Amino acid sequence: MLTAISPVDGRYADKTAPLSEFFSEFALMRYRVYVEVEYFKALCAIPLPQLKNVPQVQLEQLDDLASNFSLADAERIKAIEKTTNHDVKAVEYYLKEVFEQQGLGQWKEFIHFGLTSQDINNTAIPLSMDHALDKVYEPAIWNLVHALHELARRWERVPMLARTHGQPASPTLLGKEIQVFVVRLEEQLYQLSRAPVSAKFGGATGNLNAHYVAYPDIDWHSFAREFVEKKLHLRWSYPTTQIEHYDNLAAICHTMSRIHTILIDLCRDVWTYISMEYFRQHTVEGEVGSSAMPHKVNPIDFENAEGNLGLANALLSHLAEKLPISRLQRDLTDSTVLRNLGVPFAHALIAFQSIAKGLTKLELNEPRLQADLDQNWMVVAEAIQTILRREGYPQPYEALKALTRGKATVSQHDIHQFIDSLTVSETVKAALKAITPHNYTGKAPWMGERE
Repeated sequence: MLTAISPVDGRYADKTAPLSEFFSEFALMRYRVYVEVEYFKALCAIPLPQLKNVPQVQLEQLDDLASNFSLADAERIKAIEKTTNHDVKAVEYYLKEVFEQQGLGQWKEFIHFGLTSQDINNTAIPLSMDHALDKVYEPAIWNLVHALHELARRWERVPMLARTHGQPASPTLLGKEIQVFVVRLEEQLYQLSRAPVSAKFGGATGNLNAHYVAYPDIDWHSFAREFVEKKLHLRWSYPTTQIEHYDNLAAICHTMSRIHTILIDLCRDVWTYISMEYFRQHTVEGEVGSSAMPHKVNPIDFENAEGNLGLANALLSHLAEKLPISRLQRDLTDSTVLRNLGVPFAHALIAFQSIAKGLTKLELNEPRLQADLDQNWMVVAEAIQTILRREGYPQPYEALKALTRGKATVSQHDIHQFIDSLTVSETVKAALKAITPHNYTGKAPWMGERE
């Protein structure tokens, strides 16, 4: 770990470990083996004339090749690749060796039959990504959403001075401000769940040429669709060149990037609330905030998350912009780029864990919120001028503007003195004086607010 070039495999290896099941070199080999085996089984199910007599028992045993794929198997593939200098061909040769060992040698030439390497890569990689989204990425995000919703519930009735353009503004509810992020994340997660994960399976240039020349009477397009959609549970892309379009992959990257952007917004808001002392942070025994200043309790979890989310988005942006572009029927630039697909997932996962940790440290400093409200009585000006509009009072906005705009301080006394000067009924004056920065917060029916 100490010699790793990237921190996702070094410093943060314990946080990113769940992703190795989907994005490591070992995982890619395992997914390729899985696709090749399932393809061979699908050919037997047609059945092709030459594959009619493959024993069912031996076909069932082939399932173990992917489910029990080991480091020794991966090392054998790497050894073959030293000769082939082609990673997918190495998988094919490895499987042919296994077929020989398992008494299936007479049918080994139907491994990778009629395929090009991208038929394997453009199914194995989307499949691994789909599984990573389902088993690691989305659960981690939903954990954050639930944690934020719980904080929103806890603070649903806590009034807080809002700030628009960095200036005091009409008060809000702290819980609602947290719930804003919950709703934003839920919307993007819904879009992510609806985004199709597409796969290409169509031969060297997308037309299944080799399949049709060998068996012209078989509907290979229907076969390809059924194999991709019913067996691999991906969306079959057609027509294609040698590679998948990657347009839907780009859409997934963009949706992930929006999720991360929302979380960056959250991190910066929480960081600012901490700097304003709206939140304090629980200290952890033995932790140090600064090498020089013993008093420091820095918002490092939110800073760490912001940095990692930025890295994730930079990579996702490149993936989304580069992958859909390929010269003519295919160039190789997608191959090396796709090998980094797991890296933005890793940076995101690090960030999610940092945010989750940071949220558990937050301690609401309610007296500080109350003090800010007490010091900013000018924010009730909006409420007063709105009621005066209702009452038909002449130029209420302008009257409140003269009282409050640009003033260093406006006290409760100033507001009440202004109200006393108004030519309105005593009932209206009483209603105006009942308005305070603490109760002028509107309502939050999104929380099922009780009367």
